[in-house]
Amino acid sequence: MTGFRKFLIAAAALTASTGMTLADQPGADWITKEQVTQKLTAAGYTNITGLKADDGHWEGKGVKNGKIMEFHVDPRSGALTKEKLDD
Repeated sequence: MTGFRKFLIAAAALTASTGMTLADQPGADWITKEQVTQKLTAAGYTNITGLKADDGHWEGKGVKNGKIMEFHVDPRSGALTKEKLDD
């Protein structure tokens, strides 16, 4: 087995055992959860839940105009990049 292949197997095992992936961690240059919440509140969101780093952005759910919405937020600017009704 090559050294790189051993590394990949070890990394997969570590990821499986810890239940987390490195890709789903906020970057050092990201705005904080609190700043995201402030921006979402200013955009009309209430009851913000499930706010987490995922695939290079912040995502979560909240209520806007009386409807439960899913959203994505740019991790550096705090701009909403995606909004849709929760299924």
